Amino acid sequence: MHIFDAATRFYGGNAIVGGGVPVAVRLALADKMQGKANVTVCFFGEGAAAEGEFHESMNLAALWRVPVLFVCENNLYAMGTALDVSESETDIHRKAAAYRIPSEAVDGMNVVAVEAAARRAIAAIRAGAGPAFIEARTYRFRAHSMFDAQLYRDKREVEAWRERCPIRRFETWLAAAGMLHDADRAAIAQAVDAEVEAAVAFAEAGTWEPIADLARDVYTAAAP
Repeated sequence: MHIFDAATRFYGGNAIVGGGVPVAVRLALADKMQGKANVTVCFFGEGAAAEGEFHESMNLAALWRVPVLFVCENNLYAMGTALDVSESETDIHRKAAAYRIPSEAVDGMNVVAVEAAARRAIAAIRAGAGPAFIEARTYRFRAHSMFDAQLYRDKREVEAWRERCPIRRFETWLAAAGMLHDADRAAIAQAVDAEVEAAVAFAEAGTWEPIADLARDVYTAAAP
């Protein structure tokens, strides 16, 4: 959530629900004012659509025609709150359309469909059409956090969605199209295992943050 790396143009997440949406509008506006041919892409969950800053951002993005692509990953549950008990309009892309932002809903479990939608949206943004909005309808297989008992959903629902696993669907699609073979699968699996092992080794070899740093950049009012 808090990773930030300007060198790779990754401007981080935000602990505030929907907090990254106005930041994306600001970044896109800066690019437009400076004449840069960039497109800012902002990802957030459907829970963010209930926040005031979401609507403020949609309004200003449309009004100023900033080059930003909003991608809502609608997984039906904002932490443990079901979408249909928290939103009067459950088709999230319609909220963006209300601000005259071109928007569409896509199967978020279909990699190819998401890519096609993103390509269409970004092409339009680069052509000067202003912002665009994609609602990727997807699902979260695991708990929201380690403390989440998942009492708000039925296990049968989770298993039903697992049958639509985007990785397996994409793998099947590639194989059917003749673009993926058994040797490719083995090579990819080996490369992924090696990458994970290297990351774990790097983390375990790291040093602990000095205790003194816990109080760094933390301020308090002086005692009277």
